[in-house]
Amino acid sequence: MLTLQKFFANNKRAIVIGMTVFVAAALLLQYAFGLGFISNWLYGAVGVIGLVPLIIKAINSLKFKVVSIELLVSVAVIGALIIGEFSEAGIVTWLFLLGEVIEDATLAKTRSAIKELTELAPQTAWRVESPTDRNAEEVDVDEIDEDDYLLVKTGSQVPVDGRIVFGDGHLDEASVTGEPLPRHKSAEGSDEVFAGTNLTDGTIVVQATKVGEDTVFGKILELVEEAEDSKTGAQRFIDRFSKYYTPVVLLIALIVGIVTQDVRLAITILVLGCPGALVIGVPVSNVAGIGLGARHGVLAKGAQMLQSLSEVDTVVFDKTGTLTTGHPAVVHAQTLSEDVLAWHLAASAERESSHPLAAAIVEYARTTHSIDIANLPAVSETHVIAGKGIVASVEGHHVAIGNEALLAAENIALTTGDNDTNEWKHQGLSLVYVAVDGQLRIIAGIGDALRPTTITALSQLRERGIKHLVMLSGDGQATVDAIAGELGLDEAHGGLLPQDKADFIKQLQTQGRKVAFVGDGINDSPALVAADLGIAMGNGTATAVEISDVVLLNSDISKLPTAYSIARSTVANTRENIGIALATVLFLFIGLFAGFIYMASGMLVHEASILIVVVNALRLLRKKLDGGQVRKN
Repeated sequence: MLTLQKFFANNKRAIVIGMTVFVAAALLLQYAFGLGFISNWLYGAVGVIGLVPLIIKAINSLKFKVVSIELLVSVAVIGALIIGEFSEAGIVTWLFLLGEVIEDATLAKTRSAIKELTELAPQTAWRVESPTDRNAEEVDVDEIDEDDYLLVKTGSQVPVDGRIVFGDGHLDEASVTGEPLPRHKSAEGSDEVFAGTNLTDGTIVVQATKVGEDTVFGKILELVEEAEDSKTGAQRFIDRFSKYYTPVVLLIALIVGIVTQDVRLAITILVLGCPGALVIGVPVSNVAGIGLGARHGVLAKGAQMLQSLSEVDTVVFDKTGTLTTGHPAVVHAQTLSEDVLAWHLAASAERESSHPLAAAIVEYARTTHSIDIANLPAVSETHVIAGKGIVASVEGHHVAIGNEALLAAENIALTTGDNDTNEWKHQGLSLVYVAVDGQLRIIAGIGDALRPTTITALSQLRERGIKHLVMLSGDGQATVDAIAGELGLDEAHGGLLPQDKADFIKQLQTQGRKVAFVGDGINDSPALVAADLGIAMGNGTATAVEISDVVLLNSDISKLPTAYSIARSTVANTRENIGIALATVLFLFIGLFAGFIYMASGMLVHEASILIVVVNALRLLRKKLDGGQVRKN
C-alpha cells in the first residue's frame, strides 16, 4: 500500500487532470449525445481511480483512531458503484482530489518564500585581525564566531549582528527594520548593525555579537518556518464536521442493514447520506468569494484565509510602505526668498547624488515648482561629505545641501525665519537645508508621506466593525506618534525589530484578539506569519507577498475594508450552503424512512441540492461593492 500511496502522491496532479478530462467527456456524451451507457463507464473509471487514494487516507486515519470524511466517501462510493450510481461515485471522488491539488499548490508556493529568504542571507564575510587591519580574509559565514572583526565595504551586506568599532557609513536597514531611509552609523557611537543590511557608503569594521541563527535575520527565518509549519496543519471544516457526521451515517446504515436485511437500502442510506452538496457547495462558495476579491484587487490564497479575515477584530499595521508610500518625499518646505532660482540650483546639485533624500528634493522641484529636470543648470564640481551632505558648484554659484552639521562646517548661519522646524522634527522628518553662496535659501522637511487613501481606509474598517487599530514600526517613537495622531490609531509603538513585532502580536492574541497584520517588507515576515491573518501589500517584497494569506494588489490600502467585507459575505454564503446541504440530507433520511423517497427520487433531490448550492455560491460573483461594502444587485 505504501508504494501505491507514493505513486498517487507523486502523480496527483496528472491523475486529477485525467479525471477532469473523463468527467468532461462523460457530461458531453450524456447530455449532448444521449450516450449514457458510455458516460457511465467513464464515471465509473473516475470513481475507481479516485477511490484508491481515498481508501488509503481512510485507513491511515483509522490507524490514529480518527473516523474521517474519506471513510464515509469511500464506503459511499463503493456502494454507489455496486448499485450502479456511477456518476455520483465519479463526481464525488473527482472533487475531493481536485481540492487536494489546489491545497498542495498553495503550500508549495509558500514554501518557496522560505527558500528566497535563505538566499537573501549573507553567505561570506571578510574577516580581519583587528579594527585597523586591512588584510582581510574571505570566509564562510558559518566560520564566524562572536567577537570576530569583519570588514564591510560600500555596497556589501553586513554578515552578522554586531557593533561598529571602526569607520562610519550609511546603512540601508529596510530588510530588518523597514525604515526606507539609510541611517548613518559610526564607531564613535558604537552603533549596532544587523545581518542582512546593506552599507550604501563608507567603510566599517564590525565586531560580531550574534552570528548565524542568533542574528535578527536568522530569527526572521526561524519564525517564518515555525509559523508556516503550524499553519499547514489547519484542518478544513469538512474534516471537523466528519468527526461526528461520518460515524453517525455509517452506524445508521449498519443498523438498518442488519435490522431490515436489505443491503440495497443500507447502501442507499450511504449514498444519500454522502454530503455531496457540502463537498461541492463549500469550495464553490470559497472560489466565488476569492473570484470576487480578485476582481476588486484582493487576492486571497484560500478558503481558510477568508474565514480568518471575517473573524478579525484587531488590525496591526507596519508603517513604512503600508500606511505610508515607503519612499522619502518633501512633506514641508519653505523658501526663504521669492526667487525660485534656489530650487533650480538645488535640483541640479542633488541630481548628482544617489542619496534617497536627494531624489526627494529633485522630485519636489519638478512637481511643485514645475522645473524642467532635463534642462537644469550645469554642475561643474561636486563633493559629497559623508554624514553631512553635498557641496557643488552650479553655474558659478556655491551650493551646499545637507544637515545642520554641513551648515556649521560651511559657516552658514541657521536662520529659519518664521518656519517652525521643531514641529517638523517632532513629526520625525529629516531636515535638509539648501544654502546658495553662503546664504540659507531653503528648508525642507523630508519623510515618508501617508498614502492618499490611508485615512479613509482606516475609517471604513472601523465602520465595518474592526475594534482596534495598531501601528508597529522600526522608526523612532516621535515619528510613530506623529503619524498615529494624524490617523487616530488606538496604539502605536516605534523602535521595534521584526521579532518584537511578532511578540507584540502574540501578546494581543493571548488577550483573545483575532489579529490581522498588514505589511510589505521582508522584515515584516515574522509578524505576517505570527498573526491570525497576514496581509501583504502587492508591490511589497516577493517574500512578504508569498508568505501572506491575503494580498492587496497594487498596494492599495483602500482595498483592505473591501477585503474584509468580501470575507464576511463569503463566510455567510458558505454557511448558507452548509445549511442547505445538511437540510437536504435530513430531508432525504426522513423521506427514505417515511417511504416517500426512493433511490431515484432521492438522487434527483440530491442533484437538485447540488445545483442550489452552486447557484447560491455564484450569487457572490454578482454582488457589487459600494464604498468597500458588499451589496446585492
